[in-house]
Amino acid sequence: MALPKSGTRIRRKKISGMQAMWTKMWDPPKDSPETPELVAATNPVPEFMASLALGSVSTPQTVERILLNNLPNDQTVTWDGLKDLSFMVFDDSDFAPTGAFPGATIRVPRGVIFHCQTQGKGPPPHTIHWHGIEPTPMNDGVGHCSMEIGDYLYQWQPNFIGTYFYHCHRNTVQHFEFGLYGMLLVEPPDAYDQRDPAQPFYAGGYPRRTAANTSAFPQFPGFISGHPTLGVGNAADDGVGDPHAFTVPYDAEALWVLDDRDSVWSDLASNAKAFYPGGAVTNDGHLAAVVDRPGVNDQFPHGFFHDFNADYWYVTGVPVPAARGGTATINPSGPRPTGGGLPGGLIPPNLNSGVTGMQVAVDARVNETILVRCLNAAYNSITVTLPMDAVVIAFDGRALGVPPFARYNHAFLLRAGTPYHLSTARRFDLLLRSATPVSGTATVQFFDTRGQRVAATDPVLVTARIPIEIR
Repeated sequence: MALPKSGTRIRRKKISGMQAMWTKMWDPPKDSPETPELVAATNPVPEFMASLALGSVSTPQTVERILLNNLPNDQTVTWDGLKDLSFMVFDDSDFAPTGAFPGATIRVPRGVIFHCQTQGKGPPPHTIHWHGIEPTPMNDGVGHCSMEIGDYLYQWQPNFIGTYFYHCHRNTVQHFEFGLYGMLLVEPPDAYDQRDPAQPFYAGGYPRRTAANTSAFPQFPGFISGHPTLGVGNAADDGVGDPHAFTVPYDAEALWVLDDRDSVWSDLASNAKAFYPGGAVTNDGHLAAVVDRPGVNDQFPHGFFHDFNADYWYVTGVPVPAARGGTATINPSGPRPTGGGLPGGLIPPNLNSGVTGMQVAVDARVNETILVRCLNAAYNSITVTLPMDAVVIAFDGRALGVPPFARYNHAFLLRAGTPYHLSTARRFDLLLRSATPVSGTATVQFFDTRGQRVAATDPVLVTARIPIEIR
């Protein structure tokens, strides 16, 4: 939902004389540059997490993210034991100090002032790009175009409920491939308001709501139409509209982050410093052309990043136990790169902004509404095929058929067995619901497209199966 009459006015400050601190930096300053538009944060999620004893809060209402943390080799062995892959991950000193792959999911209510205190462990430079969010240019985190850190306090205000993600956007080809990304979910304005504490779950459990227009699909109960609120923050209403307008409740939630890895890239760059050796000069940061210098032996060969040949695959950090050309079903409770498995296949609340019960493989009950959020974090194209009918309610963070764009698109039925195509960095949200038990798998095919369009003749690199159980 848009906020055309936001109650917060952000004053613009001049940055005359500070240009060198924002763009084209090779060695970022030790001190954080001033955030020119800084206003007080209003994000309740860090305090909510601290109230659950998941960690402490260093700065009120502020998320922390540290780039980058190299996972130790004893946590990064592949499912077949043949490789130790390099993983560069985000680290949150308050709630996830050792880091995780993918990074911890950030959930934030629509309309709050979001702050993220960011540090770079090195080697710099780094950024965080809030993919799909629309912040001011200096907070957008695109390398060479905005702030490169160093140390920086990002600030923005989300206007649309939906599924996004965040990632390092400096040396993007390597850093994204090696795991410097995480999910970013925008929720209704009151998603973290205090509810009845006598209930076993209030702000951190289910049911929750997401943006959707399911007026054409009455099988999903609880849809609210009406007029979206124009207010901000956590107020239930500003007297103009309803913060739940054009939302639908869901009882279970699954996160499918589909990724691929080329182990040769890890062989040639076992850590971030191997990629940016001391004194190396690049052609403006493009990764393939590193100029040779005497005495520097830890550089990539010329043209190396022009050749991507995935040989390992993941679903939300869970390995797909199959070699190239094979088919396998994931086991969320089995070993994964960050050590151990996901207990019961659930994402721990400290990695999900305090929300308990987010799944990888779907395990739900009949007549429950299931929300699946899917991100293609792979460098190859994919198709997702479901064993049951679904309704696609959002694409790339925008709910279909929801104001202010309701005239241009709509939610639609995705029939069982129909492949749904996604290229790199695309997302879709879909709803599932069944009145009878279902026992099947969603099928994900990774295609060796080599930058070309997905076609029936493209070879399938691997087929992953994600269990779906509705009991």
